[in-house]
Amino acid sequence: MSPHPIEEESYRILATRVDLRGLGPGGRAVVERVVHASADTELGQSMVVPEEAVDAGIAALRAGAPVVVDVEMVRAGITGYPTECLLAGAVAGPGGYPTRSAMGVRAAAARHPDGAVWVIGCAPTALAELLDHAAGGHVRPALVIGLPVGFVGAAAAKAAARATDLAVITNVGDKGGSAVAAAAFNALLRLSQVLG
Repeated sequence: MSPHPIEEESYRILATRVDLRGLGPGGRAVVERVVHASADTELGQSMVVPEEAVDAGIAALRAGAPVVVDVEMVRAGITGYPTECLLAGAVAGPGGYPTRSAMGVRAAAARHPDGAVWVIGCAPTALAELLDHAAGGHVRPALVIGLPVGFVGAAAAKAAARATDLAVITNVGDKGGSAVAAAAFNALLRLSQVLG
């Protein structure tokens, strides 16, 4: 499918504002999609997208891996692939901890302990919960797209994700969000179809 002229022009402008020459081809495709979706050129500098993580995501999608998201906003942004979100049935713990997002991840981890692609774009507590389950050996993700947003806990959760041995796509800092996480996933999905 040919890109729309507006999309082509957007990518042309993006190339004049963000230098992505230091990235591999997969990482560049992901970061371009994220910057295109957000119009936030700072994400072009803060994204951390190892080629190994891109390759892991492509392989998982080609194998039909389940995709788990933390919130419905991420789910709404993902096109062309089935996703699962267990936030609706989640109940926060006493005093709000664990959060509903963390409880949704806990339920999803029990349902998908092996080989899922996890797309976290809203709640830092969801990413922290996933990392706790992975550290305990209770979940083994194929890929984690960890791009939660916020001033409380987001940067720390993403730093913790990068410090693991997991295949992780994330960024440095407070920025992120549902649209950004969905864009990163959609870039991987497109790569899995184009390169396949």
